[in-house]
Amino acid sequence: MQAISVQQPWAFAIARGGKTVWNQALPTAYRGSLLVHASMRVDLKACDSPLIQAAGWDPRDPLATIGAVIAVADLSHVCSAAVTGAACECGPWADRGAHHYHLTAVRALPRPIVALGRPGLWEPKPSLVTAVDAMFAAATSLHHTR
Repeated sequence: MQAISVQQPWAFAIARGGKTVWNQALPTAYRGSLLVHASMRVDLKACDSPLIQAAGWDPRDPLATIGAVIAVADLSHVCSAAVTGAACECGPWADRGAHHYHLTAVRALPRPIVALGRPGLWEPKPSLVTAVDAMFAAATSLHHTR
């Protein structure tokens, strides 16, 4: 499993609002599960973006936190067409000149897990992956007992 650190409110938009593209300068061959980590930085200008507002941005939401894992997603595809200047159909979240990492099956955590992140793709500590798995397992068992 890998992880990505994303500034708020973009991380929130991935976890809650349907942001399905993460823009990056470099491509990757990695495909599979990703922890979505809200970095310690906040893009204050983006908070007023129509896309962010449409995603339901709410700074009081627990997933609007910083410095924590807030979701898990699958990296299913990377589109590099926009880097070469070609047109792509990656949608409104896709930036020109970036590689578009397509995120699917996004699952918000029931509550954030505080963790240190780093730029780009990174490998989380096994204890962090275990904590995420345990949180989802507990939420699933609680849901089935109701």
